[in-house]
Amino acid sequence: MLSELSQWFWQERLWFPKGLGWADLEDREGRVYAKAGDLWVALPIALVFLIVRQIFERTVATPLASLLGVKETERLRAPPNPTLESYYCTVTKNPTQVSVVNLCKQTGCSERQVQRWFRRRRNQDRPSLLKKFREASWRFTFYLLAFIAGLAALIDKPWLYDLKEMWQGFPVLTLLPSQYWYYMIELGFYGSLLFSVASDVKRKDFKEQIVHHVATILLISFSWCVNYIRAGTLIMLVHDSSDYLLESAKMFNYAGWRNACNYIFIVFAGVFIVTRLVIFPFRIIYCTWVYPVTIYEPFFGYYFFNGLLMVLQSLHILWAVLIIRIAVRFLTNNEKVDDERSDKDETDETDEEEDEEVRKSRQKNGPLQNGHAVHNNNHSKAE
Repeated sequence: MLSELSQWFWQERLWFPKGLGWADLEDREGRVYAKAGDLWVALPIALVFLIVRQIFERTVATPLASLLGVKETERLRAPPNPTLESYYCTVTKNPTQVSVVNLCKQTGCSERQVQRWFRRRRNQDRPSLLKKFREASWRFTFYLLAFIAGLAALIDKPWLYDLKEMWQGFPVLTLLPSQYWYYMIELGFYGSLLFSVASDVKRKDFKEQIVHHVATILLISFSWCVNYIRAGTLIMLVHDSSDYLLESAKMFNYAGWRNACNYIFIVFAGVFIVTRLVIFPFRIIYCTWVYPVTIYEPFFGYYFFNGLLMVLQSLHILWAVLIIRIAVRFLTNNEKVDDERSDKDETDETDEEEDEEVRKSRQKNGPLQNGHAVHNNNHSKAE
């Protein structure tokens, strides 16, 4: 069964144009070609990234956070309550009004006390500013180094300037050492992101992030197997060109450096729009969708590869809408740049309103005791 499935999966007609096959990618005459078995190297690299990340966050990111003045907000903890805790963990974190009334009967608390407990309990589960800063600084470091390394590896390559060169001699394209390590490191990094997704900061586009990571891993792996390596390196370079700007804006945002965050974000928005909404679809996808069919007949791999690119482009459009919305709000109203995907802390607004009412009542009637004014029956020393 497995043997038959393997034979079907590796059929040459699925992976190559008509007349070409795996035999064309066998090493010979000193030429080395990409092989599917090479992708296993990305697994230990992913594990190394997970270890290095832990070391980096403790030895570099945490001191950097202190240096930049990242301050934790003090969160009021929900008082111990076994009944509410059980409901929170097993039923829902956001009870309906009917559920709140039932919980009031079970615990003897008022509705306001139950609602306040759930707000504070949800805040306890939200990631701290330090955790967010450490994650952003790790990604910033990788994306910046990856962009520099990718640019250094491609700066002297003809297909960086003339995209048609991506397909000259396809699929018999010799693998370069720089391409090998660029691919393995990028694949290992995205593999590590997929492994750590459960512990990373979860944002509102969590599902989209999972789709992005899976599509990226499939795209890198498939392009490696069918020797779409030149196209793959260009795609990775385009993506890395703006990501480090976003992560640096997040770092300054968490540190409270509003102006630095805002202006870096505007630069990021410009780079993102140019690279993801102009260069990526109208240059790279055009040259992977239109130009190859002038050289060979379309095959399954051709449609699969371009299908993955379209998935990425759909995500780019989704994120571009969010980015433009934030940028316009800042440019027109000078508002603070905030990540709309982030889950913000809830404030005890009802508590604050209650405290304000008590304060006003004290100013008007004097001290309160159990909601009533306390009359001063003490006499002065003069009396």
